[in-house]
Amino acid sequence: MRTASSRRRRTAIAAAAVVVIGSTVLTACGDDGGGGAAGSEKITLRIGTFGSFGYDNTTGAKLYAEYEKTHPRIRIEESNVADGQKYWDTLKLRLSRGSGLADIQALEVGYISEATGPAMADKWIDLGKTGGADLGGFLDWKVKQATTGDGKVIGLGTDIGPMAICYNKDLFAQAKLPTERTEVAKLWAGDWGKFLAVGEAYKKNAPAGTAFHDSASGLFNAVVSSEPVQYANAKGELDYENSPGVKKAWQTAVAAAQGELTAKLRQFDEKGTWNAAFKNARFATVACPSWMTGIIKEQAGPENQGKWDIAAPPVAGNWGGAFLAVPKSGKHAKEAAELAAWLTAPAQHAKVFGVNGNIPSSKDTLTSPAVQDAKLPYFGEAPVGKIYSEAAAGITPAPIGRWDGQVKTFLTDNGILDIEQRGTDPAKAWENVKKLVDDKIDQ
Repeated sequence: MRTASSRRRRTAIAAAAVVVIGSTVLTACGDDGGGGAAGSEKITLRIGTFGSFGYDNTTGAKLYAEYEKTHPRIRIEESNVADGQKYWDTLKLRLSRGSGLADIQALEVGYISEATGPAMADKWIDLGKTGGADLGGFLDWKVKQATTGDGKVIGLGTDIGPMAICYNKDLFAQAKLPTERTEVAKLWAGDWGKFLAVGEAYKKNAPAGTAFHDSASGLFNAVVSSEPVQYANAKGELDYENSPGVKKAWQTAVAAAQGELTAKLRQFDEKGTWNAAFKNARFATVACPSWMTGIIKEQAGPENQGKWDIAAPPVAGNWGGAFLAVPKSGKHAKEAAELAAWLTAPAQHAKVFGVNGNIPSSKDTLTSPAVQDAKLPYFGEAPVGKIYSEAAAGITPAPIGRWDGQVKTFLTDNGILDIEQRGTDPAKAWENVKKLVDDKIDQ
């Protein structure tokens, strides 16, 4: 998660956590038994999210409480899970049935092309016409990503995912590597191959029981996210086998796995092993899109404040970002569209940024002093606003295809993870991925 959005609040940011609420992937929509939305009868608007959107009243920006205060007839409930793939699989099933959906559903950028495609485009409210959102306030490419072939805008941008590298300064020092963020960034500037070389240097003096990087799959996602060609060609057609971006990411991740540079973890695993590894300092680096800072703060805990820092990535890229969409099947579509527009307005982007560190998809907020001058206390007062806004300026969005999210999961969870954890031969792992694509995806 999730995912990633910013707001113009104080310059000190306290990055928040992924909120994992129970095991329910999506919550069904409906009223409170009071009938329709007319008059003064109270209604419940339910929001389905994944990862960390920063809206909630516990660890987030308390936006739900704020909205309820000014809209006393509305109550908001959020259902949130960590695993974005399971969230999407369940959402697709419920869309096909036309039932069991929340009033607002979050959509990850890797699935936005499928959501705007012919099979799903008519299942969403056109948020360019309902809800009052100012589409001109968003980054142009963000709006384009959520626009259907016939011009409907089915999602409003929450955040983008410009990348950095987060690193554990204590582990770097013990491994006799530089610890100052500008010096660290110079070690790998311009080349993911240099990043692997730093990993080899780390390994020579690595503290016992630690690895340079958390996950080969995470590294794959970081590298492919920095490439202009990913899973789809310029026409949006699936072409991962011929993609130079996928090839580079695969080779880099395989080299890290076979070189024993990773902790062999699966990111966002349900057992919580990856989360616990932050607290136990089992790895020294993690590919760090802006939304990752909240996860690190929560999982590493207050006892590790000041031990983590943020450096510029080898190559600028965008990993993640999301949208809020409103299913047509909801009983309160108008009210849901209005809430989605409010949650994604610049003022709310600023509030979420001030708490969660998510980089916004609204133009004015992204360039505001609140973002540009922002620092992150947990990360040693790292100038997070400058680091991530500079990374955002270098983003050239790659073409997005209908199957990007699914293919990415096959490549990481069924390909690279097998190489990393089970020692599968890379050629065999690649063939396994191809078979999965052929069996599971009907092009």
